[in-house]
Amino acid sequence: MSFPLLTATAALPAIGAVATAAVPAARRTAAKWLALLFSLATLVLAGIALARFEPGGARYQLTESHAWIKDFGVRYELGVDGIGVALMALTALLIPFVILAGWHDADPLETKSSRWRPTQGFFALILMVEAMVILSFEATDVFLFYILFEAMLIPMYFLIGGFGDRAHAGSDESAAAQRSYAAVKFLLYNLVGGLIMLAAVIGLYVVAGTFSLSEIAEARANGSFSMATGTERWLFLGFFFAFAVKAPLWPLHTWLPNAMGEATSPVAVLITAVVDKVGTFAMLRFCLQLFPEASKWATPVIIVLALISIVYGALLAVGQRDIKRLIAYASISHFGFIILGIFAMTSQGQSGATLYMVNHGISTAALMLVAGFLITRRGSRLIADYGGVQKVAPILAGTFLIGGLATLSLPGLAPFVSEFLVLVGAFSAYPAAGVIATTGIVLAALYVLVLYQRTMTGPVKAEVQGMADLKVRELVVVLPLIALLLFLGVYPKPLTEIVNPAVQHTMSDVQKKDPQPEVEAAK
Repeated sequence: MSFPLLTATAALPAIGAVATAAVPAARRTAAKWLALLFSLATLVLAGIALARFEPGGARYQLTESHAWIKDFGVRYELGVDGIGVALMALTALLIPFVILAGWHDADPLETKSSRWRPTQGFFALILMVEAMVILSFEATDVFLFYILFEAMLIPMYFLIGGFGDRAHAGSDESAAAQRSYAAVKFLLYNLVGGLIMLAAVIGLYVVAGTFSLSEIAEARANGSFSMATGTERWLFLGFFFAFAVKAPLWPLHTWLPNAMGEATSPVAVLITAVVDKVGTFAMLRFCLQLFPEASKWATPVIIVLALISIVYGALLAVGQRDIKRLIAYASISHFGFIILGIFAMTSQGQSGATLYMVNHGISTAALMLVAGFLITRRGSRLIADYGGVQKVAPILAGTFLIGGLATLSLPGLAPFVSEFLVLVGAFSAYPAAGVIATTGIVLAALYVLVLYQRTMTGPVKAEVQGMADLKVRELVVVLPLIALLLFLGVYPKPLTEIVNPAVQHTMSDVQKKDPQPEVEAAK
């Protein structure tokens, strides 16, 4: 039997989580290094999976299939297409940076008892989230995916509520109350979405007799399986609602600014750059593949919601006074672009949406982590508390600028390619939607450049006079992300070659072809 590479890639961080949590309380530094080593080993396995993936090969590769709950037809089935393997690699890439950036975020301010181990718990929870997210990108059994989709909420709840941002304005009691509110809101929103999805998962089993994507696809291809129109639409809505909450799509987005604002900056990266990608990924893998006709039926409404997310998120970002909440609302706008690309149902739009998932993860990680370093130094998240930082910490200001320029999709940086493809795909299928979406680009330039101007330029405020520049550990976190933004900005071909065949499979699922341009005959 071949080596179960996909299982190993997900199991390694789970083992690391257990090992890190078991480190004695007094050995916090050892726990940090152990978590980092497990995350790096996971990155190596993800790199091997990426290298072994053949873009022109079978749709799902590196597959594994084992009986799990035989009486209910549940199987432990794994496989990755180009989209899944790219997002799995992104997750494995970001976690070491998250761990390094949060190196001191969970150090106890005071020793409460010899058995109190907040540091070990913090890094163990991060590794557990990584294991569940990676496995969710690999799962090709709907029930297995659902279990992971819900289970990852538990460690995220404790990361948000138990390890909040120490730069919170106000008393310790008010900070704890805000963290608790954000964590509960995150959990309730996603639990409601998950419960509705559970009803749809059960309904799918009733009509299909299986949870396996491959078996459903085979039965549909040979004509032995079909769904009534009404049934398909209701099941689609159940799945889509849960994914729209996770994504997050307007009007189901309100948990995100609270969660990102109250969490530490590395955990905020974990939320928007890693966990939220499960929602948009699942729209491609499950909604479009399982319910093609219902997906086309719902497309006009979803495109309207995506456009609202783009404009609404960008407008609220412009008016923010809190750095982290500004980045959160910018992410809502970016997820609107991703969903617009998916449901434009053109090859350019879906390729752009997939690239956007990867590039947004890298650019948001770079911007949020540098913002976290800035906030830690000053002890405030308020934009008004900064000014003239570039004169005392030029490297910090420069990396913050590059992260911001990537967020506004400056040509030459990775997000530009994905945003351009999304807009091309939207214009070709829905010209009016393409026009409206471009306003998001204009507003992005506004909120990013105003943010930089107010925090980094102008007279040096007394409170930032002695601010230190980035240290070696922080440079190790930021510089590789910036290098990736530059590399994929000028040479996205390695990524497009992986995702494009998967996009073509998805286009085939929904039986859509790219609109042909109207060319007026030469006279």
